Amino acid sequence: MIERRTFVVTVAFACVATPSSDDAQQADKVRRIGFLSAPSRFPEIEGFREGLREHGYVEGRNLLIDWQFADGRDERLLGLASELVTRKVEVIVTFASSAALAAKKATTTLPIVFAAVSEPVALGLVATLPRPGGNVTGFTNIATDLTGKRLELFKEADPSLKSVVILTDPANPASALTLEEAQVAARRLGLKARLLEVHHPSELEPAFAAIAREVGAGVVLVPGPFLFAQRLQIGALATRRRLPVLGWVRAVAESGALISYGASFPDMLRRVAGYVDKILKGAKPADLPVEQPTKFEFVINLKTAKTLGLTIPQTLLLRADEVIR
Repeated sequence: MIERRTFVVTVAFACVATPSSDDAQQADKVRRIGFLSAPSRFPEIEGFREGLREHGYVEGRNLLIDWQFADGRDERLLGLASELVTRKVEVIVTFASSAALAAKKATTTLPIVFAAVSEPVALGLVATLPRPGGNVTGFTNIATDLTGKRLELFKEADPSLKSVVILTDPANPASALTLEEAQVAARRLGLKARLLEVHHPSELEPAFAAIAREVGAGVVLVPGPFLFAQRLQIGALATRRRLPVLGWVRAVAESGALISYGASFPDMLRRVAGYVDKILKGAKPADLPVEQPTKFEFVINLKTAKTLGLTIPQTLLLRADEVIR
């Protein structure tokens, strides 16, 4: 009897103590990825961390993230991307078109997952949305396609608008496409539209001063890291010059723009984490289709509206995802 009990316990212990070697190695392995962002660190990035946790990755425990932020200076991106390649990360996640382009230039082999890219096919990042090909895939924010919808909301919020100035920086690859879409939408809404490039933060003050001299003018921001980095200055200038500003993301409205409308960055980055998980488990970027946003955010800043002397229609307020009071 004693010998039989000893045998049973020994076998049971052996079954518990010897799990699959593949499972054990996977559980113990610390993965390393890179995150390359054109703008500086932003609150919505928490959506990426949440998505990683949903897939079992905890930063500092079984995952190391090499964070690289260009702080709105696109000329730094290629150097930062090359550093990530040198450090042998397993996946590079990029935020904004310029960051994705820099990462693709830095490597043709490491997997790249982009977020917040408006026109990935036109920019040459992927062959097609369903079949990206190569080492790059990700999530588009379709910002250019949303230009018409954004202008409609802008005109509804401020019926006195007669013209819009499309504000951008020369390095932004989405500028030309945004202007084209804006001109089509503007004609439909009875507005004039023109492009104004700003090369440096010091040029924002004179630019807003000039726009303020135009009767019924509003400012439309082209989504990009430069203007995102200058959102506080833009909000202050808009308030001082009493100019309505149209943004593309919540943080811009929080900084003083009249309204913002665009893809939800937290939701997009949460979904990016799912693609990172698939690639770490063996999937190839070429086999993962580029996905479009499924959640959008419409934010109205009532403080700004009050400063501008605007009364936002109740019907528009009811459609907003958030109203800043």
